Amino acid sequence: MLRIPWTAFRTNVSILQELQISSRLSSECLRRILQYFGHIARKESDNLERLIVTGKVDGKRARERSPIRWFDQIRAALNSTIYGALHNAKDRNRWRNIVRAKVMKQ
Repeated sequence: MLRIPWTAFRTNVSILQELQISSRLSSECLRRILQYFGHIARKESDNLERLIVTGKVDGKRARERSPIRWFDQIRAALNSTIYGALHNAKDRNRWRNIVRAKVMKQ
């Protein structure tokens, strides 16, 4: 877009400022992941998605798959356990504030 060569040694922040982009794609992805997690957490306990998120699925991962799981991303983003996140997500307003705070930090 700006025709900046890779040898210019420009930082991502300076390029984002030049393009006047306020939010990064990674922040938007994290926001949507956390919002969907909150949606799943507020559903009833016998839901398939909730069973998958909490890691109660039997079997082994395929051989070539990455060891990072979906709830590993959530644990890393929130710096808490998955069950603590499930408990926080029950209260919609508290969860909304947590998501906003985490996305603003990035």
